[in-house]
Amino acid sequence: MESTFISIGLPVSLAIIMFSLGLGLTIADFTRIAAAPKAFVTGLVAQVVLLPIIAFGLLALTDLPPHLAFGVMILAFCPGGATTNMLSRFARADVALSVTLTAFVSLLSVITVPLLIAATSSYFLDLGEQAIDITGLAISLAVITIVPVALGMITRRFASAFTLRAERYFFGASTVIFVIVLAGALASNWALFIANVTILGPILILFNVVLLAVGWYLARGLKLGGAQAATIAIEGGVQNSTLGITVASMIAGTAMPDYALPSAVYGITMYLVTLPAIFLLMRQPKLVARPA
Repeated sequence: MESTFISIGLPVSLAIIMFSLGLGLTIADFTRIAAAPKAFVTGLVAQVVLLPIIAFGLLALTDLPPHLAFGVMILAFCPGGATTNMLSRFARADVALSVTLTAFVSLLSVITVPLLIAATSSYFLDLGEQAIDITGLAISLAVITIVPVALGMITRRFASAFTLRAERYFFGASTVIFVIVLAGALASNWALFIANVTILGPILILFNVVLLAVGWYLARGLKLGGAQAATIAIEGGVQNSTLGITVASMIAGTAMPDYALPSAVYGITMYLVTLPAIFLLMRQPKLVARPA
């Protein structure tokens, strides 16, 4: 019963999060790419290309057990999620760029996440005859990401008054559901969580710090404005832990497998790193670069 609650609750909470993301999107958010392609491409490369490479490099320097290392890679493959839009707003960054990157990378993850998992799973895991169903994973991701986002955008288009009232409530509801489900999952795997939190904590904190720094200095090195650099740092440095746990559970076919633990721990450590980082970003001069 508890396993069923977790296996259903995780996808449902993720779908609600993606629906709330769709409520905040319009077609203009995607066409904005043409107005500032340099900032968009920089953020896209930082998140989709550099992030997994950095994660793999950091793991090579550790002796993390293979299943936990694979869990870190799953987290690295995940997009930022709606949380990055909120954090960008707090940091007084380029919220429009944040929304565009979040939407595009979230939709792209239906392709990138299964492909990257297929490319790395055999390196970290001895799967034997149990190959991961990549097609099934892609279809499942589409159902809980693309479909809710599309429904959210349709709702915004044809029921704008409802959208203005409901957007924050949907995001709040998804957060509450996720916290409840995560608490239940951790409770049922408490001994495993405690045994590994001291191992995972330092690695995930370092992972978070490095990614935030790379995003910021890459963007500034390319002469992007401070607001854009702050957004790229946040988008590249903050991953969707809900999606990470959900994907790990889909792969394993069980609720909260051991390679979902990195995403669960990251859901806590992320705020220990990003909140101080946002305070520092707020103190940076938000220089505006010309669209390029």
